Amino acid sequence: MAFKTDIEIAREAKKKPILEIGKKLGIPAEHLLPYGHDKAKVGQDFIRSLEGKKDGKLILVTAINPTPAGEGKTTTTVGLGDGLNRIGKKAVICIREASLGPNFGMKGGAAGGGMAQVVPMEEMNLHFTGDFHAITSAHNLLSAMIDNHIYWGNELEIDARRIVWRRVMDMNDRALRDIVVNLGGVSNGFPRQTGFDITVASEVMAILCLSNDLEDLQKRLGDIVVAYTRAKQPIYARDIKADGAMTVLLKDAMQPNLVQTLENNPAFVHGGPFANIAHGCNSVIATKTALKLGEYVVTEAGFGADLGAEKFFDIKCRKAGLKPSAAVIVATVRAMKMNGGVAKADLGTENVEAVKKGCPNLGRHIANVKSFGVPVVVAINHFYSDTDAEVAAVKAYVAEQGAEAILCKHWAQGSAGIEELAKKVVSLAESGAANFAPLYPDDMGLFQKIETIAKRIYHADEVLADKSIRDQLKSWEEAGYGHLPICMAKTQYSFTTDPNRRGAPTGHSVPVREVRLSAGAGFIVVICGEIMTMPGLPKVPSAEVIRLNDEGQVEGLF
Repeated sequence: MAFKTDIEIAREAKKKPILEIGKKLGIPAEHLLPYGHDKAKVGQDFIRSLEGKKDGKLILVTAINPTPAGEGKTTTTVGLGDGLNRIGKKAVICIREASLGPNFGMKGGAAGGGMAQVVPMEEMNLHFTGDFHAITSAHNLLSAMIDNHIYWGNELEIDARRIVWRRVMDMNDRALRDIVVNLGGVSNGFPRQTGFDITVASEVMAILCLSNDLEDLQKRLGDIVVAYTRAKQPIYARDIKADGAMTVLLKDAMQPNLVQTLENNPAFVHGGPFANIAHGCNSVIATKTALKLGEYVVTEAGFGADLGAEKFFDIKCRKAGLKPSAAVIVATVRAMKMNGGVAKADLGTENVEAVKKGCPNLGRHIANVKSFGVPVVVAINHFYSDTDAEVAAVKAYVAEQGAEAILCKHWAQGSAGIEELAKKVVSLAESGAANFAPLYPDDMGLFQKIETIAKRIYHADEVLADKSIRDQLKSWEEAGYGHLPICMAKTQYSFTTDPNRRGAPTGHSVPVREVRLSAGAGFIVVICGEIMTMPGLPKVPSAEVIRLNDEGQVEGLF
């Protein structure tokens, strides 16, 4: 069966001028800063004018643990937004921007797929409005100013062995994970070991996504801890006098980006932290703006609910005072079969028993999301190879978990294929059943917070951490950071730290390799197992097939 590719579908989109999309939301033309004809930034003055307006209802779209079979979380987010508009609700979509690294690696872009996409797809998945470049530049300006300060006499008495601020770039490049800088003699500075993370893992990215306005942004940037003295006293970005210039670089990047779906419905695309190594949610400013402009806001959190949804609830909602009304967990029959032990090459063959065997992964995510006091519905993202018996098996299993699973055909049919889910989401949201609460209180100890996530969300028996890590957490508590939430950096493929353990494993441990203080963003990053904050490219990266065709159009993006 031949299908058009995502990029072919996107290229045929009947886009409306972005000023028309803004008008649908009540945004006057003078408050939109267009980037071409099909994308624009929303001005801060207009956003400030919305204070006091009633909020719409917030819907989270999350998923099971990702598999090579594909789940389609962003596709479902976009489809649901279109579906809500189709049934007469004023709905706005909020998703994250795409990182260049995965685009040229193996994961692909972040614009949805099939008939449920955000456009312009090519620009969204490439440079877009330059936000990631601004974040990269602001981060690396701080890096340069730290080394420059040391070079010119080190008035702050920074201990070069205790510089904790690395460099970033928006590309997968394993060669840069650990490097030595300042080689080449006296004129180049003092040699030291450092490394690069990918831009989406930058604390600057997290700060941009969690800041309410430019004033809040500059304060948070100033709060970044970049190094320590020999006496182990913290050095902040404001001590280096970098916060003002960093804010200037991020001035335009702080403004949310407005684009549209294939069905010409509004979508905010802003911020892009990964959920495996960062907090995995689009910006607070985009979400809050959308809540003032729409009856319903559909947003996503990255990867599976064990990562993205947990961080959405425990970090984003906690920090921004958001209260979600319902959650959608995306699953596929194919992924259930893969969790049930079927190889990718055999996924096209009916196997009801494998579906049933793989369903506990979904069941655990349902229970986890419910534990936050948020009502849940499961979206079965339809593939043409799914059989009625396999779909029925998933529906029956979900019913046993006290929830409903709905078959969704938005990839092939757009909003027409997801009406049933849209109506169910409205029913859940308007039922008043949501009684949201984070997993742990602010005043719980940092290590106890890590244990709480590991035991209650991952179903681990214990957390393994060296004395040096426990001592570091205690020192941060003594320094006044004990109230911060936890941002777990862990493989997205499993509830464990072993990417090959599918399903719903128990009896495992969570080894903590490193902890990092993100004082400006306002959380502690806990790096578990072998997860890398700078990914590498696969053996055959997508970059090998991305090119311009004879008409000058981009080919190979997905």
